[in-house]
Amino acid sequence: MVAHTGRADIGPVTEHVRDRLAAAGIELRAIDPEAAELGMAVADAQTPVELVLTLGGDGTLLRGAEEARVGNVPVLGINLGRVGFLTETDAEHLDAALDAVIAGDYQISERMTVDVTVEHEGRTIADGWALNEVSVEKATRERILDVVVSVDGRGVSAFGCDGVLCATPTGSTAYAFSAGGPIVWPGVDALLVVPSNAHALFARPLVVGADSTVSVHLDPDGHEAVLACDGRRSVEIPPGSAVSMRAGHQPVRLARLSEASFSDRLVRKFSLPAHGWREARH
Repeated sequence: MVAHTGRADIGPVTEHVRDRLAAAGIELRAIDPEAAELGMAVADAQTPVELVLTLGGDGTLLRGAEEARVGNVPVLGINLGRVGFLTETDAEHLDAALDAVIAGDYQISERMTVDVTVEHEGRTIADGWALNEVSVEKATRERILDVVVSVDGRGVSAFGCDGVLCATPTGSTAYAFSAGGPIVWPGVDALLVVPSNAHALFARPLVVGADSTVSVHLDPDGHEAVLACDGRRSVEIPPGSAVSMRAGHQPVRLARLSEASFSDRLVRKFSLPAHGWREARH
């Protein structure tokens, strides 16, 4: 289990989950250092894991995805936060979700990830992966980041900006959405390239094939940048760096409890006005 330990109600919730699963013969462990705070046994590298259960919002699920991806096991998110777009169900349906876990009654949805490498002066200085997005952003507020964006080795556009995002379809409803990118259904094999506050006439979001490589080149005479994966794992990179992003070699497996469509999830999570004049007339 990965839990949002900052919540005041997390203790009783985790105790309830642990007791329900224990009654069914399922042991629940927590990652370190959360385990000590929750009074639970620690899940270490030798612990055989069937499922990673997250209690919190999307940030908690992203943390859980890091743990799940290592062992190639599915992750199931229970939303205790606000939108919780990545999570599978909300807190009021917790017991139904636990029943499904106990019965093994869930499906697996594989979600595309994005791999990233950073090269500088002929050597690799950083690498990583993300489920939602990789962002290349200016390191200081008062600076502008000058970049050249290329796809498969061909320059597409050059501009000054606050940053550039490379998102998966899963991440299209996260940071990329806030930056003005399109929503892409999870079944589409593609990468999104979304400039953030670009100072250029042509700096539109791009959707490229999953077999393409997207590169962001930093001006050698420009400023430092910050590379962030899912907004969680970040590293500073120097001017003149080349950041290359491509479809990830290993997906993240999400556990699903129902066959509800992505369209229904989109309408529900964003409270979209899906019913309008047609219902009024007919």
